[in-house]
Amino acid sequence: MIIRDGTAEDVEQMSAFLRELTAAGKRLSPDDEEFVRQYYIESVDKIRCSVAEDDGIILGFQSLKTARAGNQWGVEPGWGIVGTHIRPSAARRGVGRALFDVTRRAAQDAGLAHIDASIGANNPEGLAYYEAMGFRTYRTPRNLICKRFDILQ
Repeated sequence: MIIRDGTAEDVEQMSAFLRELTAAGKRLSPDDEEFVRQYYIESVDKIRCSVAEDDGIILGFQSLKTARAGNQWGVEPGWGIVGTHIRPSAARRGVGRALFDVTRRAAQDAGLAHIDASIGANNPEGLAYYEAMGFRTYRTPRNLICKRFDILQ
């Protein structure tokens, strides 16, 4: 498995497994290719979007963005916002941990002090993953559990 920057060539695979997550009831956000391209690959707020790949198959990806004022998650401006998406068939293989190692370094390089992960309250796998990475709950708006990771500078 290698971790590398996500590119426009990855959009089709990324969207395909996001649709798998949607079908399994684990995703509520859009999953079409145009959304993936605009929100993850080409976002003006993007710090990094990493993909985990094995033999040409994308196993997962993780997005790190800068929170802007008025963002949809209510995250403090200047913090990072992380999103993690793992192909269902690649779960429990260390993909998320490998992705977060790269994301954490990117957050440090960008000078972030904190990263937010806003997880659906009905997503026990996501909640457990972020806890295992060192995120801790700091607020619970409607239907979400927001976890915070403090970057050690």
